[in-house]
Amino acid sequence: MNDPINDPEIALMTEIASLYYVEGETQEVIAKKLHISRIKVGRLLKKAHSAGIVDVRVRHHPSVSGDIESSLVKKFGIKRALIAPDFSDAQSQRHAVAGLVADYLTRRLTDNKIVAVGMGRNVGAVADNVFSQHTCKASFVSAIGGSLRAGEYMNPDHICRRLAAKFGGESETLYAPALVQDQVLREALQENPTVKQTLDRARRADLALVGVGDMSEDSNMVRMGWFSPQEIAEARLAGTVGDVMGYDFIDIHGRESQAAMRGRVIGLDIHDLRRIPDVVAIASENTKASGILGALRTGVIDTLATSTTNAMTVLSLADATQGPGENSN
Repeated sequence: MNDPINDPEIALMTEIASLYYVEGETQEVIAKKLHISRIKVGRLLKKAHSAGIVDVRVRHHPSVSGDIESSLVKKFGIKRALIAPDFSDAQSQRHAVAGLVADYLTRRLTDNKIVAVGMGRNVGAVADNVFSQHTCKASFVSAIGGSLRAGEYMNPDHICRRLAAKFGGESETLYAPALVQDQVLREALQENPTVKQTLDRARRADLALVGVGDMSEDSNMVRMGWFSPQEIAEARLAGTVGDVMGYDFIDIHGRESQAAMRGRVIGLDIHDLRRIPDVVAIASENTKASGILGALRTGVIDTLATSTTNAMTVLSLADATQGPGENSN
């Protein structure tokens, strides 16, 4: 196995990255200086990104999102909003939003803090965007069960492990399936001592990372086989606009939806989330504006992380569907 410290290619990638990003040299100048082709310089720069040697982020000026953040805080009574600039492709958008959450975590985490971790691509992307050297003895606890069809990347136990590895903390898995056949089985499993112990620890969390789902037929719940496209369509017709962490289905006013799928997920519910001091809702996809609005109106969200377009759409939707007690300004 190659020693990374003495690997000549890693040394070359590091030198090229330093010349390009730190000293501002062009790829052509670097090629001449190092006596290699320009094509090889470009290839090694891309490889340096993949290897984690280079971390490039575009940070927009606070004034760009400041007014939007203030409007969201005032409108919904949340503590803060993390608003990322818009990107044309879904993956770049997801990483932009997740990067803001990763930076926020780095600032907030200290020894002995507990973080309850949900499921999904947006939550999973947070672990990929932690680049700080900040370490602490925090605990990352699965707040929802696992699913074979979700794959490692989206499962909460794997997200917990990646976050723990990045911050130097510990992780705890919830040894239960995310979805069961009916509410009776769910209630029985949640009383299992092993499951109950982990859920009780997640309930004592200082901070929670949760995804907001939508009711599109391409949603994670359909892709994982939890619900059929027909069930999703019927729920949408009944007024369901999304879910919080896969558990609580809600309408656009933040009220519990009467969807037939409810009550089958093993994990923290909205009542549990209300007791956690900082619930961070993460949603990057532009299909989720209605779901975000419904989630904000539940009153359980403290920190919202999303895109500029989503934030503006949510504010417009809120004005068009004014709820009781909401600020109209």
